[in-house]
Amino acid sequence: MNYVITIARGFGSGGRSIGEAVGKLLGINCYEKEILMMASEESCIHETLFAEVDEKLRGGYIRNKLRSIPKNTLVTPMSKEFTSDNNLFNIQRKILNDLAKEESYVVVGKCADSVLEIGTPMLKVFVNAPQKKRIRTICNRLEVSETEAEKMILQTDKYRADYYKYYTGGKNWRDPLNYDLFLNSGVFSVDKCAEIIVNAFETKYRS
Repeated sequence: MNYVITIARGFGSGGRSIGEAVGKLLGINCYEKEILMMASEESCIHETLFAEVDEKLRGGYIRNKLRSIPKNTLVTPMSKEFTSDNNLFNIQRKILNDLAKEESYVVVGKCADSVLEIGTPMLKVFVNAPQKKRIRTICNRLEVSETEAEKMILQTDKYRADYYKYYTGGKNWRDPLNYDLFLNSGVFSVDKCAEIIVNAFETKYRS
């Protein structure tokens, strides 16, 4: 039976690196931006449109408008809602569920802990780190000032929290009870985080 390890993460906490390390330990793929590419290929909608709504909602007007559109129904290319935020999300939802029928994998972000079908063997993980460490990571990775890094962290985390709340029907993105495991990557290295995640998965499903 296939399984999925989902990793939600604070911006700058190293979630992608940890996901890749988990994938290597288990010998399975780790997906993040690749989901956007797959969704684009399946729908023939340009990848930039998926990037625009990657774990964030577009402007307030559109956000309000979306509340009247079903959140879990794919629409046809003929519909004016084909490129709406909801339909772009649902295309990604389909990709994630189709993949789970074909292979085991790790997925970073994408609200995956909420969109996978009930019964999918899954370990749901949230990774975060102290603000100072995240600022330092973003400064080094993107070559920006500490002020710019802090602004990026606050903005990106808000995008992700709003996105998660909208598509999960009001859940708090940071609530530990939404996850099986909450990890502080400021305490543990990438490799140690990956090891903890694999051990947690094996404890949950293979003990």
